[in-house]
Amino acid sequence: MTDIIFKDNGPILVTGEFILKDTENGEFDVAGRTTIGLCRCGASENKPFCDGAHKRCDFESAVKARQLAPPAK
Repeated sequence: MTDIIFKDNGPILVTGEFILKDTENGEFDVAGRTTIGLCRCGASENKPFCDGAHKRCDFESAVKARQLAPPAK
C-alpha cells in the first residue's frame, strides 16, 4: 500500500511501495527509501524531492481532503 500525504505548508510525503518515473519513463533511484518528500513549493534545488526550501520561501498551502466530481464521459 502507498500513502500520499499533503503536509500543511510543506511537501507531499509518499510512504510505502512506489516507483517514481520521469517524463521519459526513467526511474528515480530512491536508494531503498520507503518514505520520500516531494516538493510542492517549487523552490527545492533537488526537484522533484523536497530539500526544506518551503521554510525559506514562506510557502503556505493547506490541502484538505474532499470528494472529486465524477470523471467526464
